[in-house]
Amino acid sequence: MAAPGVEARALFAEGVRAVLGGWAALQLAVAQGFGGPQGPEKAAWLSSALLDFFTQNADLEQEEVEDFLAEVMDNEFDTVVEDGSLQQVSRELLTLFARARGGDVGGVGAALGALARRGPALAAALATARPGGDPQSPPGTPPTAPRSPPERGQEEEEESGEEEEEAMECGTPPPPSDGWTVVQRRRRR
Repeated sequence: MAAPGVEARALFAEGVRAVLGGWAALQLAVAQGFGGPQGPEKAAWLSSALLDFFTQNADLEQEEVEDFLAEVMDNEFDTVVEDGSLQQVSRELLTLFARARGGDVGGVGAALGALARRGPALAAALATARPGGDPQSPPGTPPTAPRSPPERGQEEEEESGEEEEEAMECGTPPPPSDGWTVVQRRRRR
């Protein structure tokens, strides 16, 4: 049976979203912006593309699913997945598809429950991978390091004093306060 029924398709769609939501390689690629600014949209597209891929192909082998996922990750997210998760994700998708196609609502529900339990661990891993370690910060946010406030101008004075000392030692003028140095071309003699 190549095309599952409407109920089975809905069950499988929910399973695909859960599997992709728990796939660390995809989530890191989206969080780090490997797919560009459209990364989240590409991840949503992958979910619907997988659903179509499974419903249009009757008897998929694990290697075919792995190849499809690897190609999408490479083309859309510029990511080569070599951590073994392609095999795991492919296996999970094939199992969910077989259960959904067979009408095993309880089996799909149990698999979704197991995937949901993995969610908090993935969220914690993503939090440490995101700049600044803040799970709520959007991808690309510069990290913020906690700093104690400097006493009035003390830090600035120390830095500029060190720069001036260093500049005097080598015979070059100190850099301007704005931090930019103008480099002029040498003239031929």
